[in-house]
Amino acid sequence: MAWPRREPSRAPAGDASSDVSAVRLRRVKRWLMEDLLEDLADLYVASCETKPSEEYRSRSPEEFLSRLAGDVRRPGFAMVIAETDGLVGCAFGFPVRSDGSWWRGFDGALPHSIEQLTESNSVFAITNMLVRPHPQGQDLAGRLQERLLVDHQALLGATLVDPADHPALDVFRSWGWRDIGEIWRPTDPTAFRVLVLPLGERTVERLEELAHHAWTRWPG
Repeated sequence: MAWPRREPSRAPAGDASSDVSAVRLRRVKRWLMEDLLEDLADLYVASCETKPSEEYRSRSPEEFLSRLAGDVRRPGFAMVIAETDGLVGCAFGFPVRSDGSWWRGFDGALPHSIEQLTESNSVFAITNMLVRPHPQGQDLAGRLQERLLVDHQALLGATLVDPADHPALDVFRSWGWRDIGEIWRPTDPTAFRVLVLPLGERTVERLEELAHHAWTRWPG
């Protein structure tokens, strides 16, 4: 994930207004992705400028595009972009398969309610959100996230965050995402934090009930 810092930064290119409500959101079809690759790479570089860590600044746009190419091949892949006169943000991901393969590498027992939601094809994984530096960048990221999940009628959002990316973790938690533990991926040397966002009152209730069971291991 690439997030803006909380303090104001330079406005996005082609956008003289700081009003996030003026930004247009739209879904991008898979076959249109090729025309956007250069703009997406530029957006990735701009969004990473807000990262204080050398680790984030050293990640290349080529690596980002390679990961994106892998995600695009996933069944149900979807992307929402934010535009003014140019591209200022994007969010993308795919539905979690009902076989539960997305959760492989989870450290410990996966909460039963999440297993049930996965089996019913009700979980959508957001694999990346990018926002160009902007005073209201976090609000725009929230709009992108909401549009992506609502369009897919998901009951649960899921995402993985690098534990060193404290700004992203703070923002997700402020939006109601819940940290449920760690997951290991064979292609990465470190574990990611697993965050989920329940959508709808019943889903919220089901996940809140888990907090009362010792085996669930919800972080405090």
